[in-house]
Amino acid sequence: MFEAAELRDDIFWVGAIDWDIREFHGYTTNRGTTYNAYLVKGEKTALIDTVKAGFFPEMISRIRSVQDPAKIDYLVLNHLEMDHSGSVPLFKELAPNAQIVATDHGSKGLPRHFRYDWPVHKVKTGAEISLGDKTLQFIEAYMLHWPDSMFTYLKEDSVLLPNDGFGQHYASFHRFDDEDGRIEAIMEEAAKYFANILMPLAPLIPPLLKKVEKMGLKIEMIAPSHGIIWRSHINKIISSYVEWSTGVARDRVLVIYDTMWGSTEAMARAISEGLNSAQVEHKLIHLRKNHYSDVLGEILTAKALVIGSPTINEGMFPSVAQLLYYIKGLHPLKKKGVAFGSYGWGGEAIEAINGEMRASGIEILEPGLGITYVPGKEDLEECVLLGKRIAEAVRK
Repeated sequence: MFEAAELRDDIFWVGAIDWDIREFHGYTTNRGTTYNAYLVKGEKTALIDTVKAGFFPEMISRIRSVQDPAKIDYLVLNHLEMDHSGSVPLFKELAPNAQIVATDHGSKGLPRHFRYDWPVHKVKTGAEISLGDKTLQFIEAYMLHWPDSMFTYLKEDSVLLPNDGFGQHYASFHRFDDEDGRIEAIMEEAAKYFANILMPLAPLIPPLLKKVEKMGLKIEMIAPSHGIIWRSHINKIISSYVEWSTGVARDRVLVIYDTMWGSTEAMARAISEGLNSAQVEHKLIHLRKNHYSDVLGEILTAKALVIGSPTINEGMFPSVAQLLYYIKGLHPLKKKGVAFGSYGWGGEAIEAINGEMRASGIEILEPGLGITYVPGKEDLEECVLLGKRIAEAVRK
């Protein structure tokens, strides 16, 4: 029923497309996703990763279109998270003789996931397995984004299989970036994926890329475990990863806020006017109308975050607190921040926002701007001036 897609001679995509998923452990997947698994055929055959358990029938149908699954020799597990390893027990029932290949951390995690004691062939960086006329080479990618993570490289074909690296939650009946024709949407999802999954591990990425470069690996295709496969925009996605992992951002400001009776929103719009008059790129984001995981995709490429909240119960509005708590766990690099908001008598939200930004490593540009009750003309003019000062700081 389901057909494998041949990517290169005897290299097949045998994964599954999840058109309908809209939430992925707290992360919105507005464009669906794919679970990419790859079959590599030589004198011996290897399956690289599996799919989320519910999609096992789709994967096995694709495998059967080119290969008897019982005759697969190796099952390579680049990462144990269940969207990639969930079908391992079902696959092992059909291919009990397939040798599992994983890192040392993977071998330790596998029985904890599935309560099976399968033997595991453990590999380190540089280790190889020959399939005859094709060779699998392995690169440990510790904590990108789990301890067990690794990349598999197909030497003769110059294909890198980096599991979650370079991935996107993006469903398409096309397999390649140049077939889909929506590179802006794909890059948007790649940025969102990086921001929500890999941002806290960003310092580990440049050394890993240098390791790959030092190994002299020629890369003509990058086949991640989610989304589109890269073959025409390889330099674009790699250079983007270099920028994202080192905190490079545009002269761009996000004014992120929630509002109770409209006063904080009026301040946000006045700050926007100040940014606009200074001709600095910016965007207003209302937190009850935008999911925090989508906001993180925006934060990745912005230099400054201007965060506003009314004071409620001596603190921040819940949606603002949720975003800042989430940001704190992701450790964004090289961001500047300013707090603002309206209040009746206490005004504690301003310092609460500043405290959370400091805890996230965000540089506080100034103490923050608080306005009592409803902002008047002079108050809004002060917000416009704040926007202009932020614009100047961003340009520096």
